[in-house]
Amino acid sequence: MRKIVIVLGVIVGVYLAARAVVEPFVIDFGDASSYRNDWGGPSLFGVLAVHCGPGIIAACLIGRNLRRRLHGASAKASTSM
Repeated sequence: MRKIVIVLGVIVGVYLAARAVVEPFVIDFGDASSYRNDWGGPSLFGVLAVHCGPGIIAACLIGRNLRRRLHGASAKASTSM
């Protein structure tokens, strides 16, 4: 059950990170009507915070967990030799 939750969390995290990368290219910074009705609108800062913020957080958490896993595995391998 724990592995299923981890896999689903990674899938959602990757989606949010991809959305954070794509969002600045989808909206037109010069035209407020392109993002006025989006979540976080009508301000550009609010739209970017709502659409990119969760993706940045998810990417940081995924990166931290991968780093822990990789460094933990290398530490265990070096101590067992």
